[in-house]
Amino acid sequence: MRRSIKSELFSLFGGGAEQKHNVDFVEALKSISFSIADGERVAVIGQNGSGKSTLLRALAGVLPINGGEIRVRGRVQGLFDIGLGFEPEATGRENILYRGLVMGLSPTEVSEREEEIIRFADIGDFIDLPVRTYSAGMGVRLAFAISTYLQGDILLLDEMLGAGDAAFQAKAYARMMSLVDSARILILVTHDMGTAQLICPRTIWLRGGQVVMDGPSAEVIQAYLADSAERAGTA
Repeated sequence: MRRSIKSELFSLFGGGAEQKHNVDFVEALKSISFSIADGERVAVIGQNGSGKSTLLRALAGVLPINGGEIRVRGRVQGLFDIGLGFEPEATGRENILYRGLVMGLSPTEVSEREEEIIRFADIGDFIDLPVRTYSAGMGVRLAFAISTYLQGDILLLDEMLGAGDAAFQAKAYARMMSLVDSARILILVTHDMGTAQLICPRTIWLRGGQVVMDGPSAEVIQAYLADSAERAGTA
């Protein structure tokens, strides 16, 4: 069931990830252990279903874990499913506040960023209308603006996001790179090996929810591509 930002404020991302009744579950991550130091940029690569996005959501606190421990120092900013959780009956301006509170900001901190967010989204008077009245493009623009202006110390990025039309995408890409540069820690999930090697000196390769290799990006990516080619040849 789709959950709104307002409901997240009350649940604090709690919820049922445990097995209930006779419902089966999939162990998406298995015995993963790593640490990331202040200043690091780390790419996470792997085939579809390897656990990359699950790892990012667990680090963000969106997915509860039923074993192990995650220690995070600093405010986490997750950029994935950026439009998820809008309160449709609330205005765009109210949704800015809701999203900020979910991220752990105070109302004053959200207010300080509000005008920048509104200016970047560039949706005019619609900012004071219910989000349900927005076009899909307007919703994406506002969601992107909120997500990228309510900045955290640790940036979790699921692919280099594009948003809106061509003109807005250019502005969005510049904003994204600014976030990458200013974040204390970056964890980037990507299928683009060029982007991974360009931005991140370190890469973690996942397969089946486990770490296959963790090290310098050039070495890890070379091993990953060789493994992928070998698997394609034997398929």
